[in-house]
Amino acid sequence: MRWRGKRQSSNVEDRRGMSGGSGGGGAGLIIKLLPMLFRFLGFKGSAVAVLAIAAFSYFGGGLDGLGSLLGGAGMQSSMSPQKTKTVQQSAEEKELVKFVATVLADTEDSWHTIFKAQGKTYKEPRLVLFRGATQSACGQGQAAMGPFYCPADQKVYIDLSFYNDLKNRYKAPGDFAQAYVLAHEVGHHVQTLMGISGKVRKAKQGLSKIGANKLSVRQELQADCFAGIWAHHAKRSRDLLEQGDVEEALTAASAIGDDRLQQQAQGRITPDSFTHGSSAQRIQWFKTGLTEGSLASCNTF
Repeated sequence: MRWRGKRQSSNVEDRRGMSGGSGGGGAGLIIKLLPMLFRFLGFKGSAVAVLAIAAFSYFGGGLDGLGSLLGGAGMQSSMSPQKTKTVQQSAEEKELVKFVATVLADTEDSWHTIFKAQGKTYKEPRLVLFRGATQSACGQGQAAMGPFYCPADQKVYIDLSFYNDLKNRYKAPGDFAQAYVLAHEVGHHVQTLMGISGKVRKAKQGLSKIGANKLSVRQELQADCFAGIWAHHAKRSRDLLEQGDVEEALTAASAIGDDRLQQQAQGRITPDSFTHGSSAQRIQWFKTGLTEGSLASCNTF
């Protein structure tokens, strides 16, 4: 990829020097259950809030934790205060930070253009860098989960050590393979902005696990297609791609297909449990977005 010297996004939140995390021992669990108990005893409305605040103070809490106690959009405030340490990083990791910030900036350029052409405004996501574990509005994120997107706070989360796994464990080296992974998560953000993610969540209600998995696969494959759309515009508008880059992305898409991962992990393939799609499907839909470059071409539903 021809990424060096390009603009870097300012939407990067570096938590690699933070420690702490989710917090909450036995007392924390008790506190979270108190509002339900008060409602069960017949208290209503503001009385529940007052009693919860009093109980929270009694157990040694503070007002910063009330978001999760009383429900609603304040979920993130339930995190314990995190201590910031100086980030110790190798020259390779420092280069990776510049790389992901540059790729994120390029996805911003692409999606701003695409949304503007439709008379819409693109809202940029934030990229959170962390090590080991961190809190999101969707719960605690672990490095073992790999990169993920949280629609509740519209942030992409990544532990940069995943790229070592991508290269060594999944045998998918190369900077464009790394870019594809990030572009896929940004694709989920695009789905959120377009209302697709909300429709999928609603459609899953009442479905069997197999039915819900099928919808998840379609959503993931569309994110692959959206990653392909980004690659299309990065190549055509900014000449970002070099020879061999597309092959790197296809190798990565193949390496993290459900069938291949299941075969490696358990020695058998169970399609009904797929949540992201097979290797062939992931390759197909990334190539569709790359070739067509339009949202209309990515209707995996």
